[in-house]
Amino acid sequence: MLSDIVFTSGGTEADNMILQTAVDYFHKMCKTPVNGSGDQNKHLPHIISSHMEHPAVNVMLQHLESTDQAEISYVPLSKVTGRLEVKDVLEAVRSNTIMVTVMLANNETGIIQPVKAISEAVKSLIRQPGETERILVHTDAAQAIGKIPVDVDELAVDYLTVVGHKFYGPRIGAVYARDLETQGAPLYPMLFGGGQERNYRPGTENTGMIVGLGKACELVYSNLEKYQQQMNECRDYLEAKLQETFAGRLHFNGKLPGNTRLPNTCNVSILGDKLQGHTVLSACKRLQASVGAACHAQNRPSAILLATGVPENIARNALRLSLGRYTSKEDIDVVIEDLKQAVMSIENNE
Repeated sequence: MLSDIVFTSGGTEADNMILQTAVDYFHKMCKTPVNGSGDQNKHLPHIISSHMEHPAVNVMLQHLESTDQAEISYVPLSKVTGRLEVKDVLEAVRSNTIMVTVMLANNETGIIQPVKAISEAVKSLIRQPGETERILVHTDAAQAIGKIPVDVDELAVDYLTVVGHKFYGPRIGAVYARDLETQGAPLYPMLFGGGQERNYRPGTENTGMIVGLGKACELVYSNLEKYQQQMNECRDYLEAKLQETFAGRLHFNGKLPGNTRLPNTCNVSILGDKLQGHTVLSACKRLQASVGAACHAQNRPSAILLATGVPENIARNALRLSLGRYTSKEDIDVVIEDLKQAVMSIENNE
């Protein structure tokens, strides 16, 4: 329902707002101390997450921890599937746990996380006296919307982050908070002012971008099957051409048994001592890609790949290749030739 939506400047603000809400909600609901893992006199909320999250989540969690506002647990990724496993999340739950935050699909590997299973398992826990009465569940769906079906009821989450520019919309975001107007998921403002958006996010609304976001959502809803099929076909073609061109020298970093990936994402390393990802990309004349999260440059191995068990020497060579709705097989042929020439140039020291 539209009443469950609050528009924000982008995904970073949305994620920060949701995480800060968890902290505030803990203090509003827990009038007596809930024992944490450390000093039992501390009255701190506990949040469960992972090291694969976007900086909009992870850096905010680091801030909450460093300023003594929350306790944070980071659940390890499975070395077999590259996913969070439900049992590991449940093992991290404490008496003072107030939120679990897990991205729906990873931005580097494309691996889709079992958010529905995690949410259902967390909500089925029977809380005891002296524990938090409920554990809120949040998923950042920035990478998933526009590529796979995303249904908040199917996922059973309390909160979901929407980021417009990730699915061809304007650079604006939104918070979904379940049953916001009927005492469902709480949401507290980070900003204070004129009372716009029911006081959840005051400030003059960016009407044009809100309309654009709505239109982008409408197009996704009407055409998702077509978008998925096109991206899947091109991603499979890309990986087949990579295998053909660099036979025996490839490592697909997100292609693991027991998981599913976004249809547009290929994370691959071309093996060779000189073929670090940033070196290869610098030698390409046509290809525009990244070695990890596209929101910041990095010439070091991805922490996410290392967390999934990718050896450091392979992770250093990673290329994150993303396809769009309008990518064609002809485009991929151009990219393959560009990569081939770049690798030859580097290895021949030209």
